[in-house]
Amino acid sequence: MRPLARLHSLLLDALVLIGALAIVAMMLHVIVDVILRNVSNTPIPATYEIVTKYYMIALAFVPLAFVEGRGGMVQVEVIDPFLSAFARDALERLVAALSAAVYGTLAWVTLHDAFDAFATGAFVMAQTYRLPVWPGFFLPPLGFALATIAVLIRVFQTKNMEAP
Repeated sequence: MRPLARLHSLLLDALVLIGALAIVAMMLHVIVDVILRNVSNTPIPATYEIVTKYYMIALAFVPLAFVEGRGGMVQVEVIDPFLSAFARDALERLVAALSAAVYGTLAWVTLHDAFDAFATGAFVMAQTYRLPVWPGFFLPPLGFALATIAVLIRVFQTKNMEAP
């Protein structure tokens, strides 16, 4: 199981890198747009649409797996102090399995929406520019699928593997 923990850690590190690159790209895009708009009155076309349809969706959904993998989701531990270590471990695995089922379902449903958007060639009009937005529809299923993998790994991890 040690290779599974290593793979899990590498996956989470890759997601941090992707998130950091997306934030830097968004910041640079907006900064250049503001500078061009104020200096030469020629803003980058469709900046608002690109930020909302690509960058923000990526920043909202892709890091789900990182948050799940690091145990960063909100947890309410009302009955935990009253449970044995075995029962607490079993409950954590059950919650992870249920989370995997929910994330998997969300990945499946949003993937169908993404294929529908791809089939119709979904786009938005930005001034006179036709910006395809269908690629952004594939980001939520990607984020949900990666989160599914992250919680499934947590289901099968043993306690001595948690610190890679």
